[in-house]
Amino acid sequence: MKIVIAPDSFKESLTALEAAQAIEEGMKKVFIDADFIKVPMADGGEGTVQSVIDSTGGSLKTLTVTGPLNTPVEASYGLSGDKKLAVIEMASSSGLDKVPFEKRNPLVTTTYGFGELITDALDEGAEEILLGIGGSATNDGGAGMIKNLGGRLLDVEGNTIPEGGQGLKHLAQIDVSGMHPRLKDVTIRVACDVDNPLTGKEGASYIYGPQKGGTPEQLKELDKNLTHFAVVIKEQLGIDIEHVPGSGAAGGLGAGIMAFLDGNLENGGELLVDILELDEKVKDADFVITGEGGINHQTIYGKTPVAVSRVALRHKVPVIAMAGSISEGYESVYEEGIQAVFSVVNQPGSLEVALENGYMNLKKTAENVARVIQLGKIG
Repeated sequence: MKIVIAPDSFKESLTALEAAQAIEEGMKKVFIDADFIKVPMADGGEGTVQSVIDSTGGSLKTLTVTGPLNTPVEASYGLSGDKKLAVIEMASSSGLDKVPFEKRNPLVTTTYGFGELITDALDEGAEEILLGIGGSATNDGGAGMIKNLGGRLLDVEGNTIPEGGQGLKHLAQIDVSGMHPRLKDVTIRVACDVDNPLTGKEGASYIYGPQKGGTPEQLKELDKNLTHFAVVIKEQLGIDIEHVPGSGAAGGLGAGIMAFLDGNLENGGELLVDILELDEKVKDADFVITGEGGINHQTIYGKTPVAVSRVALRHKVPVIAMAGSISEGYESVYEEGIQAVFSVVNQPGSLEVALENGYMNLKKTAENVARVIQLGKIG
């Protein structure tokens, strides 16, 4: 019997690899001789770097970069075992958690440090770069990133525009002649699970600006500045990114990546399925086991369990999901190829206790699931 174990992390409890190990340990009590293939998964958000490292035998590289407030921060990114793939989460360098609540101001926060991570990955020789762009503290359209990678964003007098969302209003000239030479040899893929345009009431500033500290007056200014940014890009680079779905992700970083790095925005879960070659691993399996911290009505919108189940469905392989919590609307996953969903919490208690006991609870649930499978085989 071949069983593929492809869970996401159980947030605040288990990494994806730990979850996979717990499931394998539990199921091995029943299927001693089974061939277990562990594929730690993610959906492009938090945990993506770790999942790729764990799945490819890769490594983590940590360096000091420029934080969102233009001060030094420690940030990390992942390299696959063969160093051909780099995985970078922008939140590591430019995330909201890097800015104290009282200092949040999207007019000044910058993506410069994110550019530093990309530059380092290019210098390491990566041939493909996966960017996860959730959790940003910024609203600069990726301007800081662009500057670090060698792009020149200049005002009418030929001076570099200021950092942050406020600097975009000064943009008059774009010079991409000095962009990092390896960018043209590298494939840039972006895990992006939002479809907001760059500007307008559903755009980067108005939808995500408030959580970054933006006041109503600042949101209006930020949106106006991003509109100007888009106009100059269209005029000088011939690229229209203002209304492209996803261009508003991470304070307009999606737009900057598309325009300056020729990056492709993709569904995060499906992107990881491709990168980790899940199709090849699942096609001849007897069962697939997946899961994450919670399964509910939102799971069908690109979350890991459904991204995994859609692969299995193509190969007619049954899928069972396990979750820390099962809540309203979880039944929708049954239409996506998941045959059964199990909660791993087996007794009343606080959330804190459930998180602490995550490994043991998942292991016990996996064993019981294996016994049900065995019962079916006997029948």
